[in-house]
Amino acid sequence: MNKSEHPDFLDVSSFRRDYLNSELRRADLCEDPLEQFHKWLDEAAACPEIQEPTAMVLSTASAEGAVSSRVVLLKGYGPTGFRFFTNSGSRKATQIASNASVSLLFYWEALERQIQINGKATPLPRAETESYFAKRPRGSRIGAWASRQSAVIPNRELLDRRAAELEQQFEGEEIPTPEFWSGYVVAPASIEFWQGRSNRLHDRFRYERIGGDWRIDRLSP
Repeated sequence: MNKSEHPDFLDVSSFRRDYLNSELRRADLCEDPLEQFHKWLDEAAACPEIQEPTAMVLSTASAEGAVSSRVVLLKGYGPTGFRFFTNSGSRKATQIASNASVSLLFYWEALERQIQINGKATPLPRAETESYFAKRPRGSRIGAWASRQSAVIPNRELLDRRAAELEQQFEGEEIPTPEFWSGYVVAPASIEFWQGRSNRLHDRFRYERIGGDWRIDRLSP
C-alpha cells in the first residue's frame, strides 16, 4: 500500500482486478426472480470456492435513518420472501421494529455475482420460529440462550460461564425456544442480479414488483 496525497490515508487504488468469468443476458433470465435466485444459489452452492453460499449482508436502519449492516444466514425462501432468524433484542431486530425497510445482499466472489434484495421485514409466526429453533444444533440453541445479542458484556468469561450453566440446566432435556428469539421474512419489492464484466461494464438486471407482476429492466453499470 502506498501513501496517498492526503497524509491520513493509505492508497489502495492499485487493488484492482477485471471480471472475465461470465455474462448475463436478458434471454438468460427467468421471468420469476425467485426462479432466477434459485438457479444462482444452486450454482453458488456447487462452487467449491464458496464456503457459505447462504451468507448475506442484512442492512437495517433506525427510525432516525442510522444504518447498520451485518452478515446473517438465509434460512429459507419462497413466494412470501426470504427468511432469517435472530435475537429479537439485537440491534437489527430493534431497528426493524421501528423501520421495516431492509436490504439483503449476496456476494459470491468466485462467480463474480451479487444479488441485492430490497423490501420490508416482518416477524414470522411464533410456531415457525419454534419449528426452526428445534432443528438447530444443541450447541447453537445453548448459544442463543446464553447471548443477549448486542448487549455490552465485561469479558468473554461471562459468556462462557453462562453457556456452561445453561448446559447443566438443560442436561437431558429439550431446549425450548427463548422468548427473545424470532424469525423474520423479507418480502421483496425489488431484486437485482449483477454479473461482473470486463472494464467495469457489468450486467445488471432489476426485477421490480408492479402490482402482482414483475417488471425486468437492464440497468447501466
